[in-house]
Amino acid sequence: MSIYLRNLLRFGFIIFIQLFLLNKVEISWWQNSGFPIFTPLIYPIIIILLPYNTPPWVSILTGFFAGLIVDASMNTPGMHAFATVLIAYFRTNVLNAVLPRNLSDYRMESPTVKTMGWFPYMVYAAFLILFHHSCYFTIQLWNVSNLSYLLLKILATTITSMLFILAYALLFTNQQRSTVQP
Repeated sequence: MSIYLRNLLRFGFIIFIQLFLLNKVEISWWQNSGFPIFTPLIYPIIIILLPYNTPPWVSILTGFFAGLIVDASMNTPGMHAFATVLIAYFRTNVLNAVLPRNLSDYRMESPTVKTMGWFPYMVYAAFLILFHHSCYFTIQLWNVSNLSYLLLKILATTITSMLFILAYALLFTNQQRSTVQP
């Protein structure tokens, strides 16, 4: 299957899961304790899983359209689009910081557990998810008078989203590393 078709199908699948399943879920880790209620946000994985050699403008446009679709369904005017465009913009820098080789050495591969290994992949994904959620919730709440509530909401949503991303990685990654024949 073409990498472009695979990414288009992944885009549709993840947006569908976010809009029709996860947007209907509200999670609170402790009931009746004042703990923030939140919705897991996994759609930024669309940006995380784009191929290494994706031009930055394509990443940014993809992030904009993904965020815009989620904004339209959640009635959040531009908040998701802003946060997703921001992580798309910084994606290449984070990949360069995490990967041992130059991005041009990876050709048409995508950042996955198979191509990066567990630890670098989880650091890469966690950093972008934390950055996304920090931007989104700071704009959404637009109030730092209750900083502990904001930080708790960011942390809880990031951890929950990372659990979903971990499940996605376990379900959709072939665990055997491919060996390159000389």
